[in-house]
Formats: sequence, structure tokens, C-alpha cells
Amino acid sequence: MRDRNLIQIGMMEVRLLVDEDQSAGSMVMFEFVVPYQSRVPAAHYHEDVDEVIFGLSGTMTTTVDGERCEVRAGDTVFIPRGIVHTHENLHQETARALITMTPGLIGRRFFEEIASAINVIGKPDIEHVKEIMLLYGLVPAGR
Repeated sequence: MRDRNLIQIGMMEVRLLVDEDQSAGSMVMFEFVVPYQSRVPAAHYHEDVDEVIFGLSGTMTTTVDGERCEVRAGDTVFIPRGIVHTHENLHQETARALITMTPGLIGRRFFEEIASAINVIGKPDIEHVKEIMLLYGLVPAGR
């Protein structure tokens, strides 16, 4: 039986714990699983959403406004709306983090649409991926 809360995006996983419908749009919370050297979202910012990262295991490298942070178990990083950031895993061990975003504008619908655009045979249509991002208020850096 398929886990409705688990969304695979390439090698990464998003396991929704609270989606935008459950919270009446006030927040989204998910476990973010990033294997070593996974393709990760391009540097971007959120127009209207703040993000909090809490490290669960492994080490995720999060770059916020040009400053690189190594997020390990127990570490917290706050990313205010409008600040360019990206996440990656430069370490051998799979990184896991708890992500909370408020308000809940970037949730299940966004991740399902991105997964369908990324999980294709051949190369994903990057312009289509950017369109989805912009639809949900994620603005690619340098745009």
C-alpha cells in the first residue's frame, strides 16, 4: 500500500507530517530526506513563507544568504521569507531534517506537482519546474 504522505522527488523524500489542508493553511511540516549528492532544489527564496530546519540525522549543508551552515542532529536554522537559500548533502550519510514552513502555502500540492515534473524519463523540463515553483511563491535566485 502506497504511503500517501511520502513523496519521492528524484532521490529525495518528503514525508508530510502536517499538510496545508490539515492546518487550514497556517503551516506545513515534513521530514526531508536527502541522500548523499542528491540533486537538490536550485537556490531560491520564498515570497511569503518562513522556513525552519531542524536537523534529525546526518549533515545537511544549507546555504542561507550566501552563508553555508552544516545542519546536524539538534541544529536549527531559520530562513525568513525573501532570503535566498538552498539545501544539499555533501556528506556520505543520508541527511534527515524536520522542515516547518509558515504559512502553509508550499505543501502537498506543490511537492506532488514538482515530483511529477522531476520524476520523468530523461531530463526534466527545467522551465516547467520553474513555472511550478513560481506558482507557489518559490522564486529561483537571480530571477
